[in-house]
Amino acid sequence: MHKIQETLINSKPTFNGNKESETPIKLEFDEKKEPEEEAKPGILKKLFSFKKTNKPETETEPEDILQNREEAPAPVMQHTAPPIRKKEPANDGFEVFVPKDEIQVAENKTEEKASPLAESDTNEETDPDVEILEDYDPKKDLSSFAFPTMDLLKVYNTGNRQVDMQEQNENKDKIIRTLRNYGIEITSIKATVGPTITLYEIVPQAGVRISRIRNLEDDIALSLSALGIRIIAPMPGKGTIGIEVPNKEPQIVSMQSVIASVKFQECTYDLPVALGKTITNEVFIFDLAKMPHLLVAGATGQGKSVGLNAIITSLLYKKHPSEMKMVLIDPKMVEFNIYSTIEKHYLAKLPDEEKAIITDVTKVTQTLNSLTKEMDDRYELLMRAHVRAIKEYNEKFIKRKLNPKNGHRYLPYIVVVIDEFGDLIMTAGKEIEMPIARIAQKARAVGMHMVIATQRPTTNIITGTIKANFPARMAFRVTSQIDSRTILDATGANQLIGRGDMLFSQGSNLIRIQCAFVDTPEIEDISQYIGKQRGYESAFALPEVVSADSEDKPGAVDLNERDTLFDEAARLIVIHQQGSTSLIQRKFSIGYNRAGRLMDQLETAGIVGPAQGSKPRDVYISDEYSLEKLLDSLR
Repeated sequence: MHKIQETLINSKPTFNGNKESETPIKLEFDEKKEPEEEAKPGILKKLFSFKKTNKPETETEPEDILQNREEAPAPVMQHTAPPIRKKEPANDGFEVFVPKDEIQVAENKTEEKASPLAESDTNEETDPDVEILEDYDPKKDLSSFAFPTMDLLKVYNTGNRQVDMQEQNENKDKIIRTLRNYGIEITSIKATVGPTITLYEIVPQAGVRISRIRNLEDDIALSLSALGIRIIAPMPGKGTIGIEVPNKEPQIVSMQSVIASVKFQECTYDLPVALGKTITNEVFIFDLAKMPHLLVAGATGQGKSVGLNAIITSLLYKKHPSEMKMVLIDPKMVEFNIYSTIEKHYLAKLPDEEKAIITDVTKVTQTLNSLTKEMDDRYELLMRAHVRAIKEYNEKFIKRKLNPKNGHRYLPYIVVVIDEFGDLIMTAGKEIEMPIARIAQKARAVGMHMVIATQRPTTNIITGTIKANFPARMAFRVTSQIDSRTILDATGANQLIGRGDMLFSQGSNLIRIQCAFVDTPEIEDISQYIGKQRGYESAFALPEVVSADSEDKPGAVDLNERDTLFDEAARLIVIHQQGSTSLIQRKFSIGYNRAGRLMDQLETAGIVGPAQGSKPRDVYISDEYSLEKLLDSLR
């Protein structure tokens, strides 16, 4: 049997997978040859004659079968190699693998998904004598809703990728030469060409320390004259060492190529997010519901905002308005304003608010506190329904096992996207951090998930409390190793090349991804396509909550029990025209709690306005005469 296998290997080009052979087996292509001309008929005859010895000689049927099989082309031998492997006819065993783009599905596939539901409703048979309630359909109010089409996204790369074999061979020779200069010999090297990065996998000789190769990162970058060189030693799950080298001519990964892929169209995640493509040209998709929260960081102009738009776009292409709502917080006022047209379909906001895109810092605090109340209300519903997660709860509600008269309702997923988180921390501080920490700790089971982005990944912005509850991290290029360690707990983000080049971390392993590019006109077309369709009467209403500054006083402040320093504190505030709690602390040498109670009493009396984050309160009394009249009325 070993002899037969040896004959097969010697007679036909196969993959270079036999490590024991002295001469590497190369993979070469000759497009002019037909498969019938390449196969040797004598090989299969030897194989079947070897099996025929166990049968009687009088049988003639196996010879006819043998003749038919001998004439037919061997399917295994014809398809041993994918048509995308390219290899130079050199004798050094260097192999270049160009991953093929995934096959795209038809553009109208998303529209066809709604047809089985309609057919099942019309073909359903019911017993006329028994009244049977149909399952609750959360999509019924917007049953005619159509997902955005593929033609709204721009196609950037229409032709097949051309691999510069000269560049690959030059990089290979430089890597081998640099390692040899330091006394390191390798046994094999293989290249995997991605959209923007080429991964060279090397196998060093036995006895070579990995740390020696890892320390040569700068020397290899110098010999290749390239930025963004990253050494992965060792490769997770492989017996190789990886060297990532940027391509001289990077390619754009379009959002259309990611959304139209079979992998995205057929995925069944609760909240599927398509980020882009990996080095192996594979579409990278993750489920935000399992993350359960995502932390995004990167310097200005490195693709952070594009990454947030890619996350939102992939959700809009996959989730029905009844299944998901979004809370968009944009302190810059210009990033998410383009999504205002989908307010009645996908957005959630506070009651009686005009704009669904939240830009004011005080509104951000109120919205986050409202989300914490929504989280607590949902947990109470889950407790009464005797379930542990939102998916089980909604399944029970759809099967009409939960009575809406008892307060039960269908719960959509809520995705909170916060841009420029560092600016919010600087202006509001703990008022922002505490509700975010609460939501991050508890909200996964009730279907509430957060995506936070910042361009300043410092320890005072991304605190330990936030990092502990955001296991999934997305890092674009940052300026220093310290920032990389803050966001990823590892170096590497400072060695990225920018323009959407990113590292994704979900635990210990780092995955290098080229983020999909979605331009502003594409987002505008998608928003208008959704906005023109019939939506709900208003945006999803979040519950009302008391303001953050009144959390310490569950009831109204009784002015009959004023502090002894009330009159003096009122005069101090009016004279300085500055409603500051710290001012009262300094002037009267009292603690923060007492100064805070004094400020609450002054607010109830109408002397100062409500809290505005870290800013001083507004002073409503402009002169001392008016103040004295007010104080007399309170006596």
